[in-house]
Amino acid sequence: MRLNRRQFLVAAAAVPVAARARDPQAGTDYNVLKVPQPVESGDRVEVVDFFQYSCPHCFHFLPELSAWKKRLAPDVSYRFLPVVFDERTTPHAKILYSLEALKRIDDLHAKVFNMIQVQRKPLLDTNDIADFMAGEGIDRAQWLAMFNSFAIATKVSRAGQVWRAYEVDGTPSLGCDGKFVTSPAIVHSEVGSLQVMDYLVERARRERARKS
Repeated sequence: MRLNRRQFLVAAAAVPVAARARDPQAGTDYNVLKVPQPVESGDRVEVVDFFQYSCPHCFHFLPELSAWKKRLAPDVSYRFLPVVFDERTTPHAKILYSLEALKRIDDLHAKVFNMIQVQRKPLLDTNDIADFMAGEGIDRAQWLAMFNSFAIATKVSRAGQVWRAYEVDGTPSLGCDGKFVTSPAIVHSEVGSLQVMDYLVERARRERARKS
């Protein structure tokens, strides 16, 4: 977890945000990528959730972000992308992609956060992780085979390329359609960052329409 200038995040996120009198501004409310990135969403606008299970700010943001995700239109794709600033937390990225592969991300994503942030179980040891997953009904051998697979290692490596290309320097952050990135730290508010994302999703939608 990197705190640096983002240490104020939790306090800032607790401050209500007034209705915006202007459109969000590039360089102030969001950043425009110097080099647009490919998306995995086909004809849908892509939202990328850059997070770390080890990040308390990500855990704090989770309820608001999850509620926002449920309101997204069908033409918007949402994907999680684990950030690894510290190589010791690589197992957390492997957890995310293993859960996705086993189709258990919807019911276990928040539980993994809770185990690490509330129960104070780091979930960095392979056997500890397997024990936790077995307790959630995943066959231990099946979990270990997936967790240790080349496919998962490849996804983790690719994720590193993506968050670096988005110039993510702290979590939580949100990317939009390979072009934009914002965060509660940039906007000084969790709710405000989601308002910015609403604007960016609509902007990306219009830009796609012009190209079609």
